[in-house]
Amino acid sequence: MALYPEWTLEESRAGTGLRRLVGHERVRPAQDETAEASARCEPALHAPRRWGLSAEAVAHLGDRLSQFWLRFRGCFTTRTRDTSARAYDYLRAQLTMDTERNFANMDRTLHGGDGQALQHFMSNSPWSGPAVFDQIQAEIKATPALGHGSTLILDESADEKAGTHNAGASRQYNGRLGKVDVCRVDTCLTYANGGLWAMVDGELFLPEEWFGAAFAQTRQVLGIPPDRTFETKIALGLKMVKRVKAKGVPFDLLACDALYGRDSQFRADLAAENVQYAAQVPADTLVYLSEPRVGIPPKWGQRGRPRTRLQVLRGQDPHEVRALAQHPQTTWQQVQVRHTERGRLIAAFAVRRVWTVAAGQRPRTEWLVIRRNSEGDCSYTLLNAPTDTPQACLIAWSCRRYFTERTFEDAKTEIGWDEFQAQKYRAWEHHLALTAAALWFVAQTKFEWVQMYARDPELVHQLQVEVLPALSTANVRELLKAVLPLPQLTPTEAMDLVITHLINRARSTSSRLKSQVKPPDSS
Repeated sequence: MALYPEWTLEESRAGTGLRRLVGHERVRPAQDETAEASARCEPALHAPRRWGLSAEAVAHLGDRLSQFWLRFRGCFTTRTRDTSARAYDYLRAQLTMDTERNFANMDRTLHGGDGQALQHFMSNSPWSGPAVFDQIQAEIKATPALGHGSTLILDESADEKAGTHNAGASRQYNGRLGKVDVCRVDTCLTYANGGLWAMVDGELFLPEEWFGAAFAQTRQVLGIPPDRTFETKIALGLKMVKRVKAKGVPFDLLACDALYGRDSQFRADLAAENVQYAAQVPADTLVYLSEPRVGIPPKWGQRGRPRTRLQVLRGQDPHEVRALAQHPQTTWQQVQVRHTERGRLIAAFAVRRVWTVAAGQRPRTEWLVIRRNSEGDCSYTLLNAPTDTPQACLIAWSCRRYFTERTFEDAKTEIGWDEFQAQKYRAWEHHLALTAAALWFVAQTKFEWVQMYARDPELVHQLQVEVLPALSTANVRELLKAVLPLPQLTPTEAMDLVITHLINRARSTSSRLKSQVKPPDSS
């Protein structure tokens, strides 16, 4: 008998399916009728069907991973060998192990091996990492539901290193630590649509010093491609955007942080590619409130060459965007950004039409969205959306960069992206590709289960929340660990664990929602 029987909705509401469950009895105050009612409903909350969890789908989750690997199998073969079985081992270890996901420990855990073959597969085998991204992009493109409302997000992730003996490691800014330190920086494109997020491309940033004579031998030892030349993070980002766009991956918006958005030429290049963007910019970014006059200034004096580049002519001064937050004509509105497990995320927003000027070019009209949080801190986003775009859309688009944080967090805390220890460039390329594949497997599983298995809408009222928590990457991994060989949990136990997690998250949200309700004015 299942630990939590899948009662009908009528039985759940009426409590007629209640029975004593061995090992799951709870002592509750007899005098507390509310607690007793809650106790009667508790088993009904754990009915998997109500949470959109199919026992059959969960039981076949291991087969699903195997079929997923088969679709990617051609990416891991070379002209002389088929080493794709190593890729399956790596994926399985990333998705089922919790810590110490290095080559030796992965092989030891799965097969009792020493990790040498797996290390060779990752560090030396010439299979194509970009081919894995091509397959992910092709599967996104082949999913009709992702044809609209998708966002590309350009961002970077830094991992601290002990020295420069790792490909790309150098003293450079580490955004996660907020300081300059020895680290490696990955520039990545992530993809989001609603509750789906994945990684669709990536490049290793190689600092300019790596192309000097002092690093010549290091480049050769670590296998840096000889055709690589120095490219800024902005150049790498634009190259990836063009690459993904050329493959026909559907997206409506590109979002990026201030590292990229501050470059007016980068924004102009995106506009030239017909890419709609929402680019964060620093507080000192200069904008105009009306279209500035540009031209070629007259030559002063007899010396020097005549001026040939367009410049903003005198008579009109720009404004820093932070000054517009205090401008008397800037109007604010409170907007609910999204539902979170801490309750409603609400912030104040202002929208202004502005003009910007890239060096040597004519003015371009952009939207400026200013966001002010409850502490009074502001962030600024420039968008090249059409002039008739509703403010609600502009505000929503300015908030979409949030999903890259979810992608990076899942990659590091759940998939082991930051546990990578190999030094060679090829190993880095392969690890990034397989991390992206693991993320896509989870995202695709969650996405398809939502389409196939509806949740009971009564759970929203029963748990007193506005939105039920979605399955997390950790939830999918817990289920997968239960159905692969030598499971430590049965599928039913794993589903119970996941549902308990979801209920606790929903209850935490409910508690925070109640605390956000303002008491009636006694005056």
